[in-house]
Amino acid sequence: MVRKPASMYRTVKRAFTRRKYMGGVPGSQVIRFDMGNLQVADGFPVTVSLLAMEPCQIRHTALEAARITGNKLLTNIVGNPNYHMKLRVYPFQVLRENKQATGAGADRVSSGMRHAFGRAVGTAARLNAGQKVFSVSVEPQNFKHAKEALRKIGHKLPTPTSIVIDKGAELVS
Repeated sequence: MVRKPASMYRTVKRAFTRRKYMGGVPGSQVIRFDMGNLQVADGFPVTVSLLAMEPCQIRHTALEAARITGNKLLTNIVGNPNYHMKLRVYPFQVLRENKQATGAGADRVSSGMRHAFGRAVGTAARLNAGQKVFSVSVEPQNFKHAKEALRKIGHKLPTPTSIVIDKGAELVS
């Protein structure tokens, strides 16, 4: 079966988070939540964050794609010991889908909309408007690279985003 478009899961619907009642919930594809220099995470003077401007759900595959994009850009340009990036949301929300068989003989296989609760196909993070998704801490000379990384990360997410300076605004102006 083909994967459905992510726009089907963007809107916030009924919550399904109790995994002990559901069998076979696929694991999250997000590998790491903290990247870069983990020892000096709070020691960087400048911190910028990416905010979600509208309430939405972001699939775990989109979060992982955004994480890889930002991490690769910062590692190649700034270097691994010169930044700390943190993913601030976790995909708890279980997404369900009623798979429909198509093609010849599908009428004998599928049951249509009878018992259409669906089975778990993935997970998503549920966000409120103005919630932080990613944060990057850097030295003042690497501020523009961190801002560019967050801009590219924002293109991978299914909601309008905004970049704000959390700490060290006087150092980068």
